[in-house]
Amino acid sequence: MQGMKVASNMAILVMLAASTQIFAETITRGDAAKGQQIATQVCAGCHNADGNSVIPTNPSLAGQHAEYTTKQLMNFKAQDGKPASRNSPIMGAMVMALSPDDMKNLGAYYAQQTPKPRGAKDKSLAQQGEKVYRGGNIDASVPACASCHSPNGAGIPPVYPRIAGQHAEYTLAQLRAFRKEERTNDNNQVMHMIATHMSEKEMQAVAEFISGLR
Repeated sequence: MQGMKVASNMAILVMLAASTQIFAETITRGDAAKGQQIATQVCAGCHNADGNSVIPTNPSLAGQHAEYTTKQLMNFKAQDGKPASRNSPIMGAMVMALSPDDMKNLGAYYAQQTPKPRGAKDKSLAQQGEKVYRGGNIDASVPACASCHSPNGAGIPPVYPRIAGQHAEYTLAQLRAFRKEERTNDNNQVMHMIATHMSEKEMQAVAEFISGLR
């Protein structure tokens, strides 16, 4: 029975991936050189000039799929009187002056940057997280994270983001936001379902494992 639930969860993942693929195909390639200018002048304070954030609560963007980064920037921006689909007062203010081309250019720039590897701080906790990341938790109907984000955390472009080496604090915050439905973009139905079935300890462990994943 539990196996059937996990299979059902994976079927939903596939359907939502298809809808996200349609969005991604509408995003054309940006100009990395132009994106570098914006990254240096606007984004470096929080994400570092090359996208390797040194602030644990701010995500590292280096090596992220261009389409995914572009989509996040678009989601942060309120348009045509409609609220942003991803809520963040800080990012909402930062993207206010960015055009769609600016966002594509930033996506292209960060995709070309080399992620700097980091190690997990708590080895024991990371080992617990590895079990969930690679094998899921059948008893709790939690599918393996690797099935969507790949065994090495590289993700599956353009639908599922690269998460390898991401700050544990940031990853944990996103899992909590998905569970509480405070984050409502990016296959939020699936991530809400998964995070709801995860214990707080499991989320902490997975986040710790991901931080050292290469």
